[in-house]
Amino acid sequence: MSEAPAEPRKPEGPPRIPGTRAVRPKNAATVMIIRRDGPKPRVLMGRRHGGHSFMPDRWVFPGGRIDRADYHAPYVSDLRPDVAAVFDAYLKPGRGRALALAAIRETWEEAGLLLARPGPARPAAGPWRTFIEQGALADLAALDVVARAITPPMVGKRFDTWFLLAYAERLMSLERQPDCGELEEIAWVDFDEAQALPLPSVTRMMITESVARMKDPSRPKPFLRFQAGGMRPAHL
Repeated sequence: MSEAPAEPRKPEGPPRIPGTRAVRPKNAATVMIIRRDGPKPRVLMGRRHGGHSFMPDRWVFPGGRIDRADYHAPYVSDLRPDVAAVFDAYLKPGRGRALALAAIRETWEEAGLLLARPGPARPAAGPWRTFIEQGALADLAALDVVARAITPPMVGKRFDTWFLLAYAERLMSLERQPDCGELEEIAWVDFDEAQALPLPSVTRMMITESVARMKDPSRPKPFLRFQAGGMRPAHL
């Protein structure tokens, strides 16, 4: 896989104010949705608005932090036992499922795509309202854990992010729903095209990891965090 040419780097987040303690990371999840219906696999990516304080103008996977409603959102299929076991080894009960639901909700809000199966449409409130009113229920069994990464402590806005993977066959449709799409641009790009985009460093690493995982699904899942002044890679 080719690497992107060198480019002027923009800050990926606001720096921590000197003399202050490291910000506590917020729980978040993102999902790499991969299409396999062409000559090359393609991944769904979107460009963040230039006005964002965190990763402005960078291309990312859809995702975001947990909302309280994610702990109670309906779903048509639960996490697979092996996926639930990875979450449960590190998190409080129920948080892994909420992270997976957050990734599905954010994919709908940011890209207008439903990682779901048909369900009974009914009135609802909160961030899941339009999802449920579309007659969709989240398909948690479609998700696998790829990796986990925690934003470095020198950044003033931090996330403890779980990177998930799903295949586009599990989407209800490849057509984006109207009135959705918080990301500035949305595109399906092959892995070489993705590496040529302006990416956050962790996103670039996850694209490389997803390529390797498609070849060997049993490979260890990276856990990237910073300790004692540097990154200390480990595995989940």
